[in-house]
Amino acid sequence: MREIVLDTETTGFDPLTGHRIVEIGCVELFNHLPTGGTYHQYLNPERDMPEEAFRVHGLSAQFLSDKPVFAEVVADFLEFLGDSKLVIHNAEFDMKFINAELARLGFPPIPMTRTVDTVLMARRKFPGAQANLDALCRRFEIDNTHRTHHGALLDSELLAEVYLQLIGGRQPGLELGASKGQRGGAADQPSQVDRPIRAARPHDASPEELEAHNAFIGKLKKPIWLREPE
Repeated sequence: MREIVLDTETTGFDPLTGHRIVEIGCVELFNHLPTGGTYHQYLNPERDMPEEAFRVHGLSAQFLSDKPVFAEVVADFLEFLGDSKLVIHNAEFDMKFINAELARLGFPPIPMTRTVDTVLMARRKFPGAQANLDALCRRFEIDNTHRTHHGALLDSELLAEVYLQLIGGRQPGLELGASKGQRGGAADQPSQVDRPIRAARPHDASPEELEAHNAFIGKLKKPIWLREPE
């Protein structure tokens, strides 16, 4: 089963007021595990960068000025997504920006039914607890010390680990097919464990046990142990 973990960074909170996407990061999963396939793109928003947004992701208008606009990358982006489920932290936020960018170019929107919202998953699993990405990384002991700013690809990589924990964690042997990307390799072979060979333990009754058994039988009337076979 193919899924795409997706995250965006933007110039603000609402595309209807002129805010745009400035970064897209995607991580490909197969059977819930990363395959190594990613999509990452910085985008020129064709506008200024508000200070509040810059403090979140550290992407300046100058840095983004020579990056492609969304129209130049939309084909590759949609090809990478394919028809896979999209795993997104606070899916409504990212999807309204993606669909706004698609609408500007005349593309149909991506339906919300294709999304898996990990914020909603976390709130159902841990009612009343913080559900942001940093809090979930702490809960599941996922190292995010290198996350000094929000970054679409980095956050997608962290979210892929969080998602695996939210759905129950890594199961023994689950990674065999997905981690190698092919069959017939070492991962498909049963594991070999060296154990010392031990001699079989004796099970014959000791003389003392036989004597005690015969004494017990002697107290019985017509014990079955002494009957002649028919």
